[in-house]
Amino acid sequence: MTKSAIKFALAFLLLVPAQAVIFNHLVLFSVAVPIVFICLIIKLPITVGTNLSVLAGFLAGFFVDVFCDTPGVNALCCTVLAFARKPIFHLYVSMDDDLAGRSPSTRSMGYSAFMKYMSTMVLVYCGMLFMVEAFQFFNFRLLILRIAASSVYTFVLLYAIDCLTVRKHDTAV
Repeated sequence: MTKSAIKFALAFLLLVPAQAVIFNHLVLFSVAVPIVFICLIIKLPITVGTNLSVLAGFLAGFFVDVFCDTPGVNALCCTVLAFARKPIFHLYVSMDDDLAGRSPSTRSMGYSAFMKYMSTMVLVYCGMLFMVEAFQFFNFRLLILRIAASSVYTFVLLYAIDCLTVRKHDTAV
């Protein structure tokens, strides 16, 4: 097993239960929920194949669904996010700069490109999650407010995690 696979497994074992036990209960104003476990998908090295990343995304979402009793919502959103990861990454970074196995971070991609990449990923996930969860457009303002507030809340926490975990010499995750 490679070093990056071990790091991913440890992050999986830490973030998925933490999402269910801690982060799902840190709701702001009954609107914003931080969705921190998607850091697993965002930080996967771009060189990881699509099939493997989709499987990892599905498993992360599935286990959050099991812990949180949300039938398939997170599994669906994580699977789609993992599938869209490479195209979203290549919106902000050229095809030639595949990071050579390193995970996306502020140090490996540059501040601006990583912020755009991470904010797009968070917005896609939060948008899908709350639209599937609501399954209606009856209260459209509340839906938009939940998507925007949760996206900002999640983005701030993921940026803090990135700042805390990135070492001086960014290596593969």
